[in-house]
Amino acid sequence: MNNNSQHYADRLQAAIEAKGAPICAGIDPRPEWIPQSFYDDAFEQHGKSQTGVRAAVRAFCMEVLEIVAPHVPAVKPQAAFFEALGVGGWNDFFAVCAKARDLGLLVIADVKRGDIGSTAEAYAQALFGSTEVKGVKIESAHVDCATINPYLGGDSVAPFIDRARTHGGGLYVLARTSNAGSAEFQQLDLKHNGALVDEVARKIDAWGSESVGECGFSDVGAVVGATHVEPAQHLRKLMPRTPFLVPGWGAQGGHAAAVRACFDAEGRGAIVNSSRGVMHAYAAGPLKDYGEAQWQSAVETAVKTFHAEIKQLASEPAAS
Repeated sequence: MNNNSQHYADRLQAAIEAKGAPICAGIDPRPEWIPQSFYDDAFEQHGKSQTGVRAAVRAFCMEVLEIVAPHVPAVKPQAAFFEALGVGGWNDFFAVCAKARDLGLLVIADVKRGDIGSTAEAYAQALFGSTEVKGVKIESAHVDCATINPYLGGDSVAPFIDRARTHGGGLYVLARTSNAGSAEFQQLDLKHNGALVDEVARKIDAWGSESVGECGFSDVGAVVGATHVEPAQHLRKLMPRTPFLVPGWGAQGGHAAAVRACFDAEGRGAIVNSSRGVMHAYAAGPLKDYGEAQWQSAVETAVKTFHAEIKQLASEPAAS
C-alpha cells in the first residue's frame, strides 16, 4: 500500500537514480503474443476457459515483472488489456500492480481516466488509497501515479490531483500524444494563444505549481510522445518543472531527438516508456529470432538495450 509522505517526483527521481536510467516498462499483455506454454499450463489447471486465459496472461505478466525489475524504476500496466479479459480482469490488474510494488517498482496506471465531479472522484478512489463503506475498508489498486485525460476541464482534473496528493501519488495528463492522429485536435490553432496543446500545457504547469518536490519537479506531469521533436522542445519550455511520461519509443516510431527534447538541459524530468518492445520482444521487433523457447532472454536483452539507449540519450547535451 502507498502511504507515502515523500513527494511523488522525489520518489521517482530517486528510483531513476537507483536503477541508472529514466525508463518505464509498459505492461500491455497481448494474448496472441503470450508463449503457448503459459496457456498449456493454465488450461491444464483451469480447463480451456476464460479463467484459463486470464491465468495464462497473469502468469506471463508476473514473470515479465521479475525479469525487468532489476533494470527499470517503474512499470506502466495498461488497464485496457486487463479489462479486455472480461470478468476478473480488474483483479489481474490489481495483482500486477501489487507484484510490481513488492518488487520495489513504482506503478504508473495507464488508465487515461477523465470525468466530472463525483465520477472523477470514484475513478480516483479506485487508484489511490482506500475508502470506507459502512465500516468496511475498500482497497484501491494503490498505484503511485496514473494517466488522465483533461478534455473535460479543470473540475474533472481536480479530484484526481487531490486524491493523488493525499496519498503521495502523482498524475500524467495527456498533452501531446504519440499516435499518428494526435495533431487533429492537439495542434488546433487557438488564433491568439498558440495551439490547443499549448493551453493544456499551461494548465498542467499551473496545476503542478502547487506541489513541487525537492528535485524541482511537480507531481502533475504530462504525457508527451517521443515522435514529435519540435513540439517536445516547445512543451518542455512551457512546462519546465513538469515531469514528462514519454511513450512511443520503439514500436511507435519514437526517435532519439524527440526523446532528448523531453528532458531538461541536465537530462532530468522525463521517463521513457517501452511496452511491446520489451514485454513482447520475442514476438515483435528485432528480437523475433529468439522464438518462444527463449522469450525470457528476449525480454532481458530488450530491457537491457532499452536501458543503455535511454541512459545514453539523457546524458547527451540538449539541442540548442
